[in-house]
Amino acid sequence: MTALNRVPSLLTRAGTASVLSLAVAGAGLLVPGAAPEASAAVASSKALQVAASKKGAPYKWGATGPHRFDCSGLTLYSFKRAGKKLPRTAAQQYNKTRHVSGAHRKRGDLVFFHSGRSVYHVGIYAGKGRMWHSPKTGAVVRLEKIWTKSVWYGRVR
Repeated sequence: MTALNRVPSLLTRAGTASVLSLAVAGAGLLVPGAAPEASAAVASSKALQVAASKKGAPYKWGATGPHRFDCSGLTLYSFKRAGKKLPRTAAQQYNKTRHVSGAHRKRGDLVFFHSGRSVYHVGIYAGKGRMWHSPKTGAVVRLEKIWTKSVWYGRVR
């Protein structure tokens, strides 16, 4: 018996006072897959806020925060604070995300810079063609325009 077939019998047993409660509690039964996608969107939004809160933090190769970051250290830290686990390097992070086209990118998606098939840099898409990232030695975490079209996008699940 499918979830949709069970709903009428559940509503009959629940009574009118509980129908609204049952509908709210059972929404996951009626829309499979919606909860994980909504959860991922909330995490991406939170990770974007965390990255923005680190504005001005100095770059340090191999650093994962909370006061210094390299590029993948910033994304790892931001998503960890949002309740999502990412691997350590930009290339590993790319392999762990759901790849999306530039036309379907959303705020909070990861932006991967590559040379051929090798990923060498990552940031968090902030909208309007910009991203938060920790660019290089001597620089700080900042919001910056994406300077090339040679990027790939990945959505953290």
